[in-house]
Amino acid sequence: MNAQDVPFFETPDSVVEAMLEMAKVHEDDLVYDLGSGDGRIVIAAAEARRARGVGIEIDPDLVEQSNHNAREAGVEELVTFVQGDFFESDFSDATVLMLYLQPHVNKKLRPILAEQLSPGTRIVSHRYEFRDWSPIERIKVEGRSIFLYVIP
Repeated sequence: MNAQDVPFFETPDSVVEAMLEMAKVHEDDLVYDLGSGDGRIVIAAAEARRARGVGIEIDPDLVEQSNHNAREAGVEELVTFVQGDFFESDFSDATVLMLYLQPHVNKKLRPILAEQLSPGTRIVSHRYEFRDWSPIERIKVEGRSIFLYVIP
């Protein structure tokens, strides 16, 4: 997996807030964002809900930017950004998983999610569904689809 497989597209703040609300993120959660870009989702979870967060991002420049953004937001004690390939990462301690990944990446990721995540873990996917999984909720924000899944 490389940066071309998971390009960075900014998620609008209104969509980030809807994703956090949909997952009912709270201070006891550990929110992971796979392909975390500039860190906005885990930073927002820490700022608004005091949740801890981990962003996994393959692009070292975006990891550096994420750390800067976390310091600017005053939440660096709640969030961590890891430079690496999320296909080779352990995120089994997540209670919430956030994604904005293309369908072919979701398809490849699905068995890893099923293996690593505990029952009750919430998965929120921006724009793209997981084929063969039924979301328990779907909404649109500013014309963008958001899907909620829960590991059975």
